[in-house]
Amino acid sequence: MTEEQTSVEHKASLGLFERYLTLWIAICIILGLLIGRFLPQFGELVDSLKFGQLSIPIGILLFFMMYPTVVGIRFSDIKKAAKKPKPLLVTIIANWIIAPPLMTLYANVILAGNPQYIAGVILLGLSPCTAMVMWWMFLAKGDLAQGLINTAINALLMLALYAPLAALYLGVSSIPVPWDLIAMSVLFFIALPVASGAISRKLILDKKGEAWFNNTYIPTIGKISILALLTTLIVLFSFEGQTILNNPLLVAYLAAPNLLHYATMITWTYLLGYFAGWAYETAIDTTLIGSSSHFEVAIAVATTLYGIGSGAALATVIGPLMEVPLMLSLVKLGLYTRKHFPRKKH
Repeated sequence: MTEEQTSVEHKASLGLFERYLTLWIAICIILGLLIGRFLPQFGELVDSLKFGQLSIPIGILLFFMMYPTVVGIRFSDIKKAAKKPKPLLVTIIANWIIAPPLMTLYANVILAGNPQYIAGVILLGLSPCTAMVMWWMFLAKGDLAQGLINTAINALLMLALYAPLAALYLGVSSIPVPWDLIAMSVLFFIALPVASGAISRKLILDKKGEAWFNNTYIPTIGKISILALLTTLIVLFSFEGQTILNNPLLVAYLAAPNLLHYATMITWTYLLGYFAGWAYETAIDTTLIGSSSHFEVAIAVATTLYGIGSGAALATVIGPLMEVPLMLSLVKLGLYTRKHFPRKKH
């Protein structure tokens, strides 16, 4: 069977959700904005439901996005991925050596004269994503085992590096790091989904067999993960619906350094993977992790340092709202260009 025939059959097998995912995402973003604009009490209620500094609704939704991405990972795949240190090294360099000064530069140039906006944007640039990025890897058909290792290491590095780097680039003496939020993020978005996935995978394979697992269980939870994503978008965009619709020029102003940062990080990481001769699955993982951000941590630090209604807090909120369409565009770019990469060796 040719690659083209396989692609046609794959498209034919896609359900309504998968085939028109971009449309559903656009509808949910608009719905969230409208709810935030005309029913702001909804966003306020959801935002008030917290355990420590972690949003309970967002935490639950992100878990249901994460679990389907890791339940299909075999332990043997993780062992193989652990033997490839180069993608992990590039991820660390991208997130902790290049991204912070790059975002600081763009923020200071574009947002000059607005120190709180600058601070919020820098905090975003310092916080690599450890949650939703796995879902984008799943959607982009990346190497989930490699992505899991890279994401887990990033989460651990955040515990050690976030505070000193934030203090350095913000020029303040100390940073009130939300240790509880970072720890809970590692627990709920990495440890819990991975453990649940490994246990449920073994139990289901032993009881139902591999055919049922692959043909029935995986497609079903895949739909649940899409529903979780769409619900997450409605909730996220409802938080700032009023601000976005009432002040679109301000949103565009705050978005500019983020867009430039995303474009730069995406370009060099993806091209590096291509010219290094990596398989597409490895290259797209590195690019997705290197260009996404952990907005919960950035929002928590900005709120603690500058206040809940500050310009810094607003800047950290705008970032993730842009990230969704950007990551979706990157997924589509990856799927469109993957034929130009070497095939993955099994």
